[in-house]
Amino acid sequence: MTDIWLNGAFAPCDGAIAANDRGLLLADGVFDTALVLGGRVFRMEEHLDRLAAAAGRLEIPAARNDLHAAMSALAERQVNGSIRLTVTRGPGPRGIALPPDPRPTIFGASAPLTPSAMFSAIRLDVSAIRRNETSPTTRVKSLAYLDAVLANHAARQAGADEALFLNTKDRVACSTLANVFVLKDGELSTPPLADGVLDGITRRWVLAHAGEFGFTVRERSLALADLAGATVFLTNSLRLISPATLDPSTIGRPGCPLTTLMTGLCGAIAGECGVDPRALGAAVVPQ
Repeated sequence: MTDIWLNGAFAPCDGAIAANDRGLLLADGVFDTALVLGGRVFRMEEHLDRLAAAAGRLEIPAARNDLHAAMSALAERQVNGSIRLTVTRGPGPRGIALPPDPRPTIFGASAPLTPSAMFSAIRLDVSAIRRNETSPTTRVKSLAYLDAVLANHAARQAGADEALFLNTKDRVACSTLANVFVLKDGELSTPPLADGVLDGITRRWVLAHAGEFGFTVRERSLALADLAGATVFLTNSLRLISPATLDPSTIGRPGCPLTTLMTGLCGAIAGECGVDPRALGAAVVPQ
């Protein structure tokens, strides 16, 4: 894409962000990534509410109406793909003190749809880096993503697709890009937000609707041992529901017990966006 949405209008990428923007210098900002199909964002209001709440938690005065305008313009232009909105505290003087009169930067970009990534199987590798559940940044999509970048790089060097984070108490937190669920004996479990977990939009959908597909679901702390012998999957807004494992021999097994849940999510997306991901190439049963 040759331009981005910047503070109310599309603008060229080159030179768009000020050199003294605190998002660039201090990772002082938050972001959100959403799925758009048929020019509509799936769970748009939830994405906007979460992003506005995260900005508010950091005392960044970003107007929700401005976020809505940006997301709507990007969705209309992209039609099928993904949208990322970023909100920073804006330009500021040297130092880390909050500027007395912040002027937030709101910028957004979109990317084409990658149907092959939806429902794709993921091999995990446990990261040596710990998720700090005491940090407020673990519960917002903070721009401070270097832990995830380094953990994912190490996981790929080890032959995996993505890293799995434990927190400082040895509890399962999340992967570098997604929430974690464990299915065992008909019960779905996912770590609570207090364990250093982002309040994922797809995670919310699973928690709200899994019962409709015959699953009991609850939030509870998980040890690494809880993943052994269980069906593990990851959720995020673009890959949706991804079967995952620490054992590469189990990747892509036929008869995935998550098929009904995946199919239900496709139906929810089609109902809201008017387009079923499977019609664009998403494969519900992992290959």
